[in-house]
Amino acid sequence: MPDIIDLLKTRRSVKPMEMAGPGPSPAELETIMMLGARVPDHGKLVPWRFIVFEGEARAKAGEIFAAIFKDKNPQATADQIDVERKRFLHAPLVIAVVSRAKPHVKIPLWEQELSAGASVMNLIIAANALGYVANWLTGWIAFDRTALDALGLAPDEKMAGFVHIGRSTRPVEDRDRPKLADIVTRF
Repeated sequence: MPDIIDLLKTRRSVKPMEMAGPGPSPAELETIMMLGARVPDHGKLVPWRFIVFEGEARAKAGEIFAAIFKDKNPQATADQIDVERKRFLHAPLVIAVVSRAKPHVKIPLWEQELSAGASVMNLIIAANALGYVANWLTGWIAFDRTALDALGLAPDEKMAGFVHIGRSTRPVEDRDRPKLADIVTRF
């Protein structure tokens, strides 16, 4: 396993279209999700949950997305609908992180939502530590109530994002990063 500092220094998102299988084994997936659940969680509320899309479940979700997209965009071309159908088919594994933030007397919603975001990041770091690449995406599906209902989200649940996990089909390149002097203020 890579040194955690080196891993964090070199971690890079890879587009799902640049991913292939094989994906994580059942034991690796268990580890990834266990680590996704080990995040700061004020009040031990567990304000997130996971939905796993593997194998045929990815195609089933794609059929749902295509149908909703076609219904809401009657002018859409067959190619545009096909893009939605294939949305989860590039990476061998997609984990949806659902935010279950609820009003609480002591813990504000935004803290709970940050915990869901931390969960997403832990999933990504865990996948990278196991030798996979990952990408955190949202897209229209994450904000469309019809799509969220079709995925089984409760009315008060929101989508924190979809983590696509696989193996890179090409060398992973870094991107420009901000200079610390531009983003750090000393008090």
